[in-house]
Amino acid sequence: MDKVQLASRLPGRLSRLADLSANLWWSWTIPARELFESIDGRLWRSSGHNPVRLLSEVEPRRLESLAADEEFLGKLDSVIELFDRRMSDEKNWVTKTYPGVFNHPVAYFSMEFAVHNSLPMYAGGLGVLAGDICKEASDLGLPFVGVGFMYPEGYFHQRISEDGWQIEHYRQLDFDLAPISRVTQPDGSRFLLSLLLGNKNIYLTAWEVKVGRGVLYLLDTNVPENEPGDRELSARLYSAGREIRLQQEYLLGIGGVRLLRALGINPVAWHCNEGHTSFLLLELLRERLTAGDSLESAIEKVRDQAVFTTHTPVPAGHDTFDPALMDRYFCCYWDSLKIERDEFLSLGQASPDEYFNMTVLGLKLSRRANAVSRLHGEVSRKMWRRLYGSTPESAVPIGHITNGIHVPTWETPPLTKAFEKYIGNDWYDRRHEIGFRDLLNKVPDEVLWQAHQFRKQRLIHLITERSRQEWSNAEVSSRRLVALGALMDPDVLTIGFVRRFVEYKRPSLLFRDVERLKKIVRNWQRPVQFIFAGKSHPADFMAKELIHRVYSQATDREFEGRVCFIEDYDLHLARYLVSGVDVWLNNPRRLLEASGTSGMKAGINGVPNASILDGWWQEGFNGKNGWAIGSEEKPENPLDEDSRDASDLYQLLEEQILPMYYDRDVTDSPRRWLKVMREAIASTVWEFSASRMMIEYVEQMYLPIARSLIGK
Repeated sequence: MDKVQLASRLPGRLSRLADLSANLWWSWTIPARELFESIDGRLWRSSGHNPVRLLSEVEPRRLESLAADEEFLGKLDSVIELFDRRMSDEKNWVTKTYPGVFNHPVAYFSMEFAVHNSLPMYAGGLGVLAGDICKEASDLGLPFVGVGFMYPEGYFHQRISEDGWQIEHYRQLDFDLAPISRVTQPDGSRFLLSLLLGNKNIYLTAWEVKVGRGVLYLLDTNVPENEPGDRELSARLYSAGREIRLQQEYLLGIGGVRLLRALGINPVAWHCNEGHTSFLLLELLRERLTAGDSLESAIEKVRDQAVFTTHTPVPAGHDTFDPALMDRYFCCYWDSLKIERDEFLSLGQASPDEYFNMTVLGLKLSRRANAVSRLHGEVSRKMWRRLYGSTPESAVPIGHITNGIHVPTWETPPLTKAFEKYIGNDWYDRRHEIGFRDLLNKVPDEVLWQAHQFRKQRLIHLITERSRQEWSNAEVSSRRLVALGALMDPDVLTIGFVRRFVEYKRPSLLFRDVERLKKIVRNWQRPVQFIFAGKSHPADFMAKELIHRVYSQATDREFEGRVCFIEDYDLHLARYLVSGVDVWLNNPRRLLEASGTSGMKAGINGVPNASILDGWWQEGFNGKNGWAIGSEEKPENPLDEDSRDASDLYQLLEEQILPMYYDRDVTDSPRRWLKVMREAIASTVWEFSASRMMIEYVEQMYLPIARSLIGK
């Protein structure tokens, strides 16, 4: 249902709800979310917090009642006034700080975008980062356009079988009930784009998603003009097949550039989020060569406008393609570049005998490149030094901009409201002040603790309610109910291990010494419980074995129901988890976590991290805001590393974490624990925010490009 259709079923006084529902700004704005919830709380929850579906399905008589409700109309007018001001306000950070510089948008290409769970076009951290970047660009006033895919089946939904194995299933997105609209021609007719993929034409249409001030364009091959197999190219995120992956990346990079050109959008800078998107640089190169530039000149001009971000700290994690596969799909394309095959392939090769590497292509055709944490920058410079001849490793032109998270999206409303009450409505704009810790101390311990306990109870209620539904919907064993969390207790210290399941993240490290762990768990004076959640890639059978291993431990009676695995981890569940657990656990093999943003989301909610000193935690840990597992020394033998880190984790639980959590005063408040919670907030809410991150992208990456183009 488009905005016009939606508005037609709304009483005139409520017509602006259609505008509000069509822009995902509402998803990170508390008054807007509360407004939609007040329309019909039950339907709001069952819709997955999707206002388009809510307004499409709510009873007409309820809408008529609200149109005459002065209290509701007052709230509506207040939210609409705020919305209109934020969408048109010229006094934003970008225009105040750099007036007249950003006259064209930054184009940001990514294989996935996680803006809200009503649009399931994401698999994990890469997409969540991309979504947070879109939101923060809007908040800062940066002209911004994102380009990705509209996956009608998205990423899979997860179910765990009775015996503990992941089962994937896909649901078709109902386009009529999603906050999206079709891209059309200026005359309102259907938009269709054609490009040559190998020896045949592929047709693309596009969808528009409004994300605050910015726009996200999503490509779609599901059109009648395509053959049935080609219509499925954009159906699912991250196909296991290399050939389909190549086709998707071709369509995203080359088709995405042509889409923006067809819409009359001429970006000031082109940002590749990981190697998946690097083919866009080939299309920019083709444009320059077609305009008459020499190859050398064209490459330099493309490099001047390109930004490349790498997220992967291991060579095997970067997309590579067999030259024979490249021949099949690019044989006509390199003719348009007016270069020979070997010269074309060399753009994506470190040496002639290698596969075509998408990260190599991105680095060669971008003047500005960055890793996503300080430590990852060191790893990346070492990994890619071979591309830069005799350049010393320290001088390899790959810097770092540490990831950050969009605070309004991830901070729980009870905390936000507490900060507004005790610090002031301008607290968000004062996070970067040196004295913010002192401001944070204005929030009483009791208020901070109550806000956390509220979120913890909501999390446990969500888990137990899911177990109840499982029990009522089908025959299910008590063993399965316990594994799904039916016995979780809100009064027990709760530790969360929540992330993509893959071997290097070591989800089973906690169970390395099962008997020692059982003694810790079963201590009746200081008990602890563990919540696991996360998906494995459908083709990663080793990761599926890890899920099975954790699930099996959750069914062990000797753990007394203190271990559970929550199915189908998504953005909605993530918000409950990052604010509802007491400790956020992360124990990857060191130097294999590029950044990791989930711990930042926990930190801003006062949830301390217990983590390996890798990725962002190597920068974020200050000795007062959580705990470090292991050390910065990495044993050569992975088994030695596992033994050391598991032992250190158990010791932290026994000697520091559990004693501190259960150390209560006469009011039953854990005063020492609350100090760690405060420090977790203070140390992350600015330094690891998307605000800080995007300001660094603007000043280090986009601004030099924009200034160089002024007057050209």
